Amino acid sequence: MLVRLLYASRATEAVSPALIDAVLAASRQHNPALGITGILCWGGDIFMQVIEGGRDTVNALYAAIVRDPRHRDVVLLHYEEVSERRFAGWTMGQVNLAKINPSILLKYSEKPQLDPYSVSGKVSMALLEELIATASIIGRAG
Repeated sequence: MLVRLLYASRATEAVSPALIDAVLAASRQHNPALGITGILCWGGDIFMQVIEGGRDTVNALYAAIVRDPRHRDVVLLHYEEVSERRFAGWTMGQVNLAKINPSILLKYSEKPQLDPYSVSGKVSMALLEELIATASIIGRAG
């Protein structure tokens, strides 16, 4: 059974290009063997990530993220059983929201910045759908 999980967290250390590269490299190395796909968005110290795959695998990965000391304020925003993957083309796509037109972010929140803590999971998923539609996600695999 396939599931899609969306969560938000805050970094416990300064977010640097090297940190993002390390996270993405590890995801892209390990996710294919686990059958995990998804995307990672970040802005400032906030991360928002979708992970898709088998229910047990996704649940175990999320549990590991919750325990990871590099994350704080981990919040489950959306979880659903799905008949097909939405992010199947990405072993782990990425979006640096600092490089996105602020009007896209403003469309979905009170301010033109990533704040999944102040909107519903449904709104956060709608933002991600728009980022796909506007080709704002990079790092497509395959």
